[in-house]
Amino acid sequence: MGRDKALLPWGSTDLLGHALARLLVLTDDVRILCGSGVRYADRGVPVEPDLLDHAGPLAGVLTGLQVAHGRAGLFLGVDLPFVPVALLAHLAEVVGDFDAAVPVPAGGPEPLCAAYGGGSLEAVRRRVDAGDLRMTSFWPDVRVQEVGPAELAAFGDPDVLFLNVNTPEDYERALGLREGLTS
Repeated sequence: MGRDKALLPWGSTDLLGHALARLLVLTDDVRILCGSGVRYADRGVPVEPDLLDHAGPLAGVLTGLQVAHGRAGLFLGVDLPFVPVALLAHLAEVVGDFDAAVPVPAGGPEPLCAAYGGGSLEAVRRRVDAGDLRMTSFWPDVRVQEVGPAELAAFGDPDVLFLNVNTPEDYERALGLREGLTS
């Protein structure tokens, strides 16, 4: 992207503010998982730096589960601006019977838009300790409920829901889609 995508303008806020607003609809216990350094302390919610440096997004999941103290955590990547609150609520509900509830559209799993139960913590920790940092590496060790394409369709077009803003072109496309959805 060339710059911090969390701070890219989005409506009256930025991508980070948009993600926080959606999560705050569901719970007042929202935390920013910010990587290895403390960033975004001005957002009015606790900021949790990764417990391990240079372990990627799985370290963020590990950190989030650790600070959740055995409760389920709802995770939303800042670069997924079209995931609706209704889908997040659905994931939070579904995870109650599993260790993880993860959207799996036709293009593959979306592990950074998921709910992970406390039962995932040790499995994540073992994979991180072993150096296996793939976001799905711990799935064989836990009970995962995949929310597939048919179920996801109730929340919108999965190609839009999971449009990931990783490049300037993705951002421009997302802005265009947002305009089309709000007009």
